[in-house]
Amino acid sequence: MSNLFSQTVVDQAVYDNVVVQLKEKGVRLPRIAELADPSTIAPAIVSDLQNVDPDAADVRNLFRVHWYNDAERKGFADTPAHLVLPSALTGVRAKIIVAVGARFPMIRAHKVLAAYGCLVPRLVTGQFDPLAQRSVWPSTGNYCRGGVAIATTLGCRSVAVLPELMSSERFRWLEEWVADKRDIVRTPGSESNLKEIYDACRELAEDPQNVIFNQFSEFGNYIIHRAVTGPALEAVFNAVNAEGRLVPRAFVCASGSSGTLAAGDHLKKKLGSAIAVVEALECPTLLRNGYGEHNIQGIGDKHVPLIHNALNSDFVIGVSDQASDHLNLLFNTEEGKAYLAHRKGVDPTLLAQLSALGLSGIANVVAAIKLARHLDLGEDDALVTVATDSAEMYGSQAEKTLKRAYPDGFDAVSAAEVAGRHLFGAATDNLEELDHVGRQRIFNLGYYTWVEQQGVALDDFDRRRDPRFWDGLMDMVPVWDGLIDTLNARLG
Repeated sequence: MSNLFSQTVVDQAVYDNVVVQLKEKGVRLPRIAELADPSTIAPAIVSDLQNVDPDAADVRNLFRVHWYNDAERKGFADTPAHLVLPSALTGVRAKIIVAVGARFPMIRAHKVLAAYGCLVPRLVTGQFDPLAQRSVWPSTGNYCRGGVAIATTLGCRSVAVLPELMSSERFRWLEEWVADKRDIVRTPGSESNLKEIYDACRELAEDPQNVIFNQFSEFGNYIIHRAVTGPALEAVFNAVNAEGRLVPRAFVCASGSSGTLAAGDHLKKKLGSAIAVVEALECPTLLRNGYGEHNIQGIGDKHVPLIHNALNSDFVIGVSDQASDHLNLLFNTEEGKAYLAHRKGVDPTLLAQLSALGLSGIANVVAAIKLARHLDLGEDDALVTVATDSAEMYGSQAEKTLKRAYPDGFDAVSAAEVAGRHLFGAATDNLEELDHVGRQRIFNLGYYTWVEQQGVALDDFDRRRDPRFWDGLMDMVPVWDGLIDTLNARLG
């Protein structure tokens, strides 16, 4: 892990190749501080972005890798996009605030930010050669798309590694972006088959031209989310709390790679909110050291990520993929929206925005409802969560659910049953309020993946027990920003 935290150039020859490649592409890299606060981006750059397709592999889109893109994804908004879900929809009195990740460029998901935070530190320290090496992005969905997007934009070849049973929409996107379709590596299984991904990466790593950017162990993923996503969520809460009455009770977020969970560390320090970790009930790794298969795509499991600050987590909440699959229909069919509007009084404007929730975002909302009931939260309480991507990635999954569960069609009765079971009937079961022993149990579980299987040194694994380790990671932000400035100066 030592080279990751290098404050100088590690390999000058590689660094020179970075300069050659990025200069040819006309790159200027945004500083992490600029992504955290886009108002500091030069006005000329912001003006130039008006003419750039937000979904194109254009280097200028790097300045859109943040939470502040506006509805058209052409300009910047004063506050990150978010939804405030009312009790008419959730059945709880607390306000559930959902930050929307679909406005990010190129992949319409916030995982492109994680990819930037993993690749750029290697470039500015001469630890990735864009002229000789391939970036390998292991993922259960959006991170590999983010990695391919960032790498392609910078002129780096990339490889996406993901389970073969992930949504067809992901594969179609990848096929349009990779240089060669052989750069899409399909591993056996689905969302829960991370070991198969690791095995494929181990084989790829035997070739020194392949550099593995494992989101589950790349601390750049943690650092950039704590530095960028954390303040963005704080800004969202402050905007919703304009009258100053709301209490930020918790940040609720699926574990996944645990990168986004780092935003919870920021919110806990700044707002005093607790951190609730969400996982699939069908694979209750944190709740019960369990295993299984599920379809909440984007939250790979059966292990504890190396970058999960487990000892800072306060709750673990299990959500069934039945909830996310069926609510995906409720939120994205005319029958479902009609039921919520006419029978529950949900504002049609909000209903039109629920397509901003992908499967993991829906799971986060259900977990927030469960936590609100567990804590008996009131109308002056707020829970903050995120929707990594939108329903755009899951049309094929909706079709599968329709065929499997509603062969005669999804009608008003179906909508009422889904809302009753998964929203208004979401119970407080499969929820653990963590004490010291519970936190230690989750931390220790990571040993078997990282020390025994992946070869992480025991000292490196154990030093993550100290909260000063996690706070100290943030010292790298000004270091990396300084190195970005230096590289930009070389680029001209």
